[in-house]
Amino acid sequence: MEPRNLDALDLSEGREELHSRTGLYATRNQFPLIARIFLSVLFIWTGVGKILNPVETQEYMAAHGLPLTGFFLVMTIAVELLGGISLLLGVQARWGAAALALFLIPATLIFHTDFSDPTQPTQFLKNLAIIGGLLMVIQHGAGAIALRFGRRVK
Repeated sequence: MEPRNLDALDLSEGREELHSRTGLYATRNQFPLIARIFLSVLFIWTGVGKILNPVETQEYMAAHGLPLTGFFLVMTIAVELLGGISLLLGVQARWGAAALALFLIPATLIFHTDFSDPTQPTQFLKNLAIIGGLLMVIQHGAGAIALRFGRRVK
């Protein structure tokens, strides 16, 4: 049996099998996991940071005109940690991503629209990029590598 030239293959049959083993298709199960890890680390890190520095966080919120800083601090920590862990583990990842995206929209508008500060346009655009990643999770789910409770593997 002579070796087959992949360029000369008729891909009309077996296309999925060939693509699942070659090129970027071979990593399609790992990419959603890697993306979820990258997205989740930011939210888990900042949630823990707010727990460790609650006074500074409330002062920052108040400086931007946010009332009820104690309430919003608790809610922010809950959303960041629960949403971040949801993304990391892939458990209810669509819901976690939705909660984080809905949280990030007002946070971006409140804290990152002072464009006279040269760092804020970058922060604003960074948040838009993160929202874009979260929308991908909402659309496509956690991917193949995720914790799933209550489902049997066949």
